[in-house]
Amino acid sequence: MFYSLQLRGGGSLAAPKPAFTLAEVLVTLGIIGVVSAMTVPTLMQNYQRKSYVTQLHKVYNEMAQAFVQYQNDKNALNLAEAGLTSQASLNNFVADYFKVVQTCENALTPCFIEQTSYRKLTGGSLGSPYTVQTSYVLASGASIRLHYSQSGDRLGYIMADVNGNKGPNILGRDLFTITFYKNGLMDDNGTSAPLSDDERDKLFDTYCSKSTSSDYGCFGKILNDNWEMTY
Repeated sequence: MFYSLQLRGGGSLAAPKPAFTLAEVLVTLGIIGVVSAMTVPTLMQNYQRKSYVTQLHKVYNEMAQAFVQYQNDKNALNLAEAGLTSQASLNNFVADYFKVVQTCENALTPCFIEQTSYRKLTGGSLGSPYTVQTSYVLASGASIRLHYSQSGDRLGYIMADVNGNKGPNILGRDLFTITFYKNGLMDDNGTSAPLSDDERDKLFDTYCSKSTSSDYGCFGKILNDNWEMTY
């Protein structure tokens, strides 16, 4: 207990206020350091994932708007009727409807890194699942390449690296394969769109999250989880 000291003349000197000791300060800083070490990496991962999804959504929206504009300009009911029926028509579509800052004729590089350098979520190499076509870097910084592969209502695939040559260059993080259909919808791989939630989840479990050379399943999982990267 502290007491005030009585001074001559009637005044008093207040007792010193209690303060933290050096040991207490060091213990507190140690606790803060431990908590930070446990939480900061998770916060950074969440931030990075949100950033990738935001960039993916931007590519998706830009592509969707271009598909609509293309159909309107051709006064057509669907993309096939509008003329997207060959690889050459896809290349012309990109050149006419996107702001392209770099074109890689009949090549993935340097618009993309070497496809064998891309990895899966499991850490293994993605392999070489992509047929080489002309690739592009858009003004947004994303790299895209469209491949014509018609089957049922499916017209082809969009390979998109949402941040170009920057890392981490992992399928399901910054690299995605998007399937596009005659009706202008974009979804995961199938013969018609939209796919069901179960179909998308099955593609994710079979391909995206497994050590296979397939590039499917990641985009559908993003759609199922309402544009969140939960995996």
